[in-house]
Amino acid sequence: MPRPQVESSFGVVCDVDGVLPVTHVRRQLGRVGALFNRSPRDRRSVLGMPHLLRHLAHSDLEPEVFYLTAAPELSTDLLAEVLSRNGYPSGAVLPGGDLAPGWLVGQSLGPKRAALERLFEQYPHRRWILLGDDAGPDPELFADFARRHPGRVAVIALREDRLRSTGTPRDGRPSETTVVAAPNAEELLPQLNAALGLQPRPRTAISGWFLTAGERGNEATRLRAWTTNNAVRPLVHGRCYFAALADALAAAGAGDMVLVAGWRADSDELLTDEGPTVAEALASAARRGALVRVLLWRAHLGAFGYHLEQNRAFAADMAAAGVEVLLDQRIRALGSHHQKSVVIRRAGRPADDLAFVGGMDLDRGSRDGVDHHGDPQPDSSDDLYGPTPARHDIQLEVRGPAVREIEDSFRERWDDPAPTTRLPWHVVSDLVHGSPRSASPLPPPAEDPPATGGCAVQLLRTYPRRRPAHPFAPLGERSVARGYAKALRRARRLVYLEDQYLWSVDVARIFAAALRRSPELQLIAVVPRRVDQKVATRAAEMGQLEAMAMVRAAGGDRVQIFDIENEEGRPIYVHAKVCIVDDVWAVVGSNNLNNRSWTHDSELAAAVIDDERDPREPADPGGLGDGARRFARRLRLDLMREHLGLDDDADLLDPDRAAHTVRSRAARLDAWHADDCRGPRPPGRLRRHVLDPRERPPARHRWLTIPAYRLVLDPDGRPLSMRLRRAY
Repeated sequence: MPRPQVESSFGVVCDVDGVLPVTHVRRQLGRVGALFNRSPRDRRSVLGMPHLLRHLAHSDLEPEVFYLTAAPELSTDLLAEVLSRNGYPSGAVLPGGDLAPGWLVGQSLGPKRAALERLFEQYPHRRWILLGDDAGPDPELFADFARRHPGRVAVIALREDRLRSTGTPRDGRPSETTVVAAPNAEELLPQLNAALGLQPRPRTAISGWFLTAGERGNEATRLRAWTTNNAVRPLVHGRCYFAALADALAAAGAGDMVLVAGWRADSDELLTDEGPTVAEALASAARRGALVRVLLWRAHLGAFGYHLEQNRAFAADMAAAGVEVLLDQRIRALGSHHQKSVVIRRAGRPADDLAFVGGMDLDRGSRDGVDHHGDPQPDSSDDLYGPTPARHDIQLEVRGPAVREIEDSFRERWDDPAPTTRLPWHVVSDLVHGSPRSASPLPPPAEDPPATGGCAVQLLRTYPRRRPAHPFAPLGERSVARGYAKALRRARRLVYLEDQYLWSVDVARIFAAALRRSPELQLIAVVPRRVDQKVATRAAEMGQLEAMAMVRAAGGDRVQIFDIENEEGRPIYVHAKVCIVDDVWAVVGSNNLNNRSWTHDSELAAAVIDDERDPREPADPGGLGDGARRFARRLRLDLMREHLGLDDDADLLDPDRAAHTVRSRAARLDAWHADDCRGPRPPGRLRRHVLDPRERPPARHRWLTIPAYRLVLDPDGRPLSMRLRRAY
């Protein structure tokens, strides 16, 4: 017996065949074709669909949610579980009935029409919000339903799953039915809100920006969703970070614990001009009674441009001082462990516990300063960057409960029972060098350090799905990608980026969707002048061209991309990985903006939201009630002032004025160079980043270059079903 309904009640029907991992053959073939499409205008994605459904379910309309599918009735429970695991709100599944051959090839119009009619008979007074896509029967199905039930359809919303949508029902339907369409949920949501007269419900800044435990997508981790009451200090430049680390290690002694994770470490790298070296600082802490443990990526041979020899030498130096170093090769093929963190826990002094996390390793070339003359101990010389390459980078110093989270992230890898490598030649090499292949136990973790500040911190990570599986991420973890995607959903005025690469179309697609959804959004990015300091391949430049073309096609002149140089005109290599959205959400970590960092290598980043608001205008740049937060705004302003040579913030607080300021000052410096550097050099370091599309290799070479770029330089570690659906 159907329960009585009031005239104003709403319901949502979402055809989920287009977002499920397994669907009919015709749609899967379409997904395979889209996998190879690199057009900058191809913005199709299912990534934001769970958020769109949750937004509707929790809106003032309070609609009941139904999921329409042509799958047989026996799959109802399985589909409900899949939808819940992917973040969709609870709702009833409407199956297509018995298993029929037509469902396997996408002929599902009849079963879905019958399911919709049954739903209407049960709830005849509801108004319906119909969601689907144009790659199946939805345009015809929804238009027919609206014609037969006038006034009962509030809006039809279609995700354009075809590159050129042809099925949007705009003819042969009642004129009062509103139809909206977009290639992804981010661009579809504002149109839905306008059609339904909805506004986002007020939410606290933390829950609105950070991933919930369920949204992380990894139930096996011991990490909490986030912690509060932390103190976070940005350490811009290697000299600042290394000096802080030297002081922290010098205070480590009996009963303390030092945990280091890195991509590379050089024993002889000085932490300050007077020393000690990295090896001396860690060895001295161990000799004073601290427990020191290090996780390093094993790396490949130097003959291939990597640093196995340096990491092995560091491990040998540390072993002599009683420090256990694992050379960790528990990765996917062609992958790496790229996390960079240091945790120091004080025995009996928890208020002094601290951790460092960000983009810097303990290696040669990283200890540059604000003048950007380079590290006196360079890793190598370079024809573009000079004999002592200048490097711009950022690390965070963290105190408070988040220290325990960074420690737990280290412990999860350390406690992995799998051997550090399974390749036979690695095993032989480890035996020859006496390298440990499994870890000794760590002492039980201490309690959280006490509250010490006003920052909420969320750790974001990347782990690929691999065999044998990581116990702490058996299906992998892509919270870096998910964290960026959620934050960019709230972006309204300004996204500020510093990144080493910015070269993946799949990553750029998320930024492009934000730019198209928010017509006032500005994107300012700082990247290296040349894609890679050591291996500047044409394939990598092609990847960057594709990514930049996508964001520029979406944002036009609202997108500004720069590289930087020091006062002598020598380019500065941008190694930083930072993103700041609307002066609220800031993230610093080891991850770059490419497929490799978002899906394939291990990565670690810390997202920060400060409790303290910055009262200067605009007090709420995004207009969502979050307010400008002190940490995020201060970090953005500090970085922009340095790059622009400014002494105050007056021209940088307002996003539009900041965008105008960087454009005009970079243009003056570019004009000075074009004029053969005559007259006084204009202030600042920003130069417009130029990659000439005409420099693409000839077509006869691209058949090899493009696959090499996607398979070797920027591999994708997602399961195939996620890659096909462009989801994380």
